[in-house]
Amino acid sequence: MKRNHKNLSMFSFFLIPVLLLACNPKQSANPGKTIVTVSILPQKYFVERIGGDLVDVNVMVGPGEEPHTFEPQPSQMEALSNSQIYFTIGVEFEDAWLSRFKDANPEMKFFDTSAGIEKIAMTAEEHHDEDAGTEHEHGELDPHIWLSPANVKIIARSIATALSESDPRNSTVYQENLDAFLADIDNLDQEIQTSLASISSRQFITFHPAWGYFAHDYDLEQIAIEIGGNEPSAAELAHLINYANEHGIQFVFAEPEFNTRAAETIASEINGQVILISPLAEDWLNNMKNITQSLAEVLK
Repeated sequence: MKRNHKNLSMFSFFLIPVLLLACNPKQSANPGKTIVTVSILPQKYFVERIGGDLVDVNVMVGPGEEPHTFEPQPSQMEALSNSQIYFTIGVEFEDAWLSRFKDANPEMKFFDTSAGIEKIAMTAEEHHDEDAGTEHEHGELDPHIWLSPANVKIIARSIATALSESDPRNSTVYQENLDAFLADIDNLDQEIQTSLASISSRQFITFHPAWGYFAHDYDLEQIAIEIGGNEPSAAELAHLINYANEHGIQFVFAEPEFNTRAAETIASEINGQVILISPLAEDWLNNMKNITQSLAEVLK
């Protein structure tokens, strides 16, 4: 079923502004800290790596949720009303909600952490329905920018700049923390390159096309099951199964935030298995290491 994040409930539409107006955005449960709201859990990790004890971070999309269809709860909107900074990253629900966030908390500053990152199109793979003679292309820009270490270095610098502007007294701390984080990212990048240097196959099947930037950076090719927000048709599934068998692909990556039925169907037909990997895990650094290890093992 195709997602439609624009279908917001009338209840939420009227209730949330009332709650927000009842809140005082200048009040804080943590005096002396910069109160920050982010869209997804990896951003929380980024902000805390740079801000340390000087920040308190609220997250909109929590564990097990996914940002394509997310709608904030009233309690989250109340926390948002206390925020001084909102870091955007370009995920889908922001299109529907950012203007409301701005209206609700006019004093909150917004920083776009995707600025300066060259976006790529969603997976360029075409899945052909040979019986119907159709093909599907989806060239919309890929929002999953945080799954590239090179992109995260840009995101991290943007966060450090914003925190320093908002809290100039602690700019030295933010810079020191940024330098340490950038060093960790460089080490991660080297580890990924080393782990993937000797793999024999560079193609992998994934349910949701979240890994385009990672694949682009490390000369891999993702083959997505989901097409433009829709699960595949029977003919498209058959095409993917044939393709996997012809190319010796025996593993299908899926995300715990999504329905894994289609991935399990393909894995069953190719006598393979489904491996769950999440692009939204909070511990970004270790998550990227674990994903690299999984890919290196199945592509060796």
